[in-house]
Formats: sequence, structure tokens, C-alpha cells
Amino acid sequence: MSNNKNEIFEKVKECLVQALGVDPDEIQMKSSLTSDLGAESIDYLDIVFRLEKTFKIKIPRGDLFPESLLTSDENVKDGKMTAAGLAKLKEKMPYADLAEFEKNPVISNFANLFTVEMLVNYVVDKLNVAAH
Repeated sequence: MSNNKNEIFEKVKECLVQALGVDPDEIQMKSSLTSDLGAESIDYLDIVFRLEKTFKIKIPRGDLFPESLLTSDENVKDGKMTAAGLAKLKEKMPYADLAEFEKNPVISNFANLFTVEMLVNYVVDKLNVAAH
């Protein structure tokens, strides 16, 4: 991890401590926002707001947490994400590690994609785009 990524991780960590009221020691790169840190859907709005403010970036609705993919029959069938849904997910979330989810794309596991590392990667990507 570069210094830049370490700095971003530290700032993301601060945002999560404020948004979720968790101990900073609980926050690791691989921590799931939902299962490890206890985030609920309402917390995602607070996290987005704090990331925007901290990093002075704009995060379009549904960009960081594309739950809208879960509401289409084309993307979800019998409680699992379809091949078309996975393709859209890869397109929408290039900053997320989808390897485990792809093995068993059950919708109930969807929230596990949202990790601290995903947030850090997203911010790095946003800042890199803004810098060019």
C-alpha cells in the first residue's frame, strides 16, 4: 500500500468511526461494513456524506452502493445474481473484490462486498480521476 493509500485508509477509518461509532481498532482493510462493523442501510448515507466532505469528492447516488442492481429480474433470479447482474456489478463496482461473491452470488451476501478496502479503493479512484 502506498503512503497515499495509507493516508486515505486513515481518513476513511475516521469517517467510519464517526458514522458507526465503532472503535478504530475494529476497522481493518478487510472489515465488512455490515457484518464486522454493524452498518445498516441508513448508515451508508452518513458514510457517503462523510467521505464526500472529507475528500471533497462527489459521490453520485447509487455509485458507491449500487443496490438498484438488486431490483431487476434481469440481474437477480431465485435469490441469486445472474450472469448479466454480475457483469453489471463488475462494471458498477470495479473497486470491489468480487471473487468470493462470484463463487456463490446469493443476494443475502451482497452486503459483504462493502468493505473498508472497497471504500479506500473507491476514494483512490475518485481522487485519481479528479487529478487528471
